[in-house]
Amino acid sequence: MLGLLHTFRRRQGLPSETDVEVPASGVSAGRLARSLGLPLEAIEAAIVNRRARPLSWSVRPGDRVAFVPRGTPGPHRYTLGIYGAGREPGE
Repeated sequence: MLGLLHTFRRRQGLPSETDVEVPASGVSAGRLARSLGLPLEAIEAAIVNRRARPLSWSVRPGDRVAFVPRGTPGPHRYTLGIYGAGREPGE
């Protein structure tokens, strides 16, 4: 978890990095975030295997995932590749 999401977990006494078992069929990044107790309204995008993805993206076993909080400043949005990642395709 990055930024405020890192702080959110630490204040709950939880690690900001964790291993999670994901079913072979996959799970959406949003569902994964909910299972970690993260507030979805605070998440702008998921970075899955170093690429910014929307929360509807299917996470598979072995994927590396980071959650990016809303409000990330403009220049960082481009650097991280999250500009528009929170939008569904076609929006």
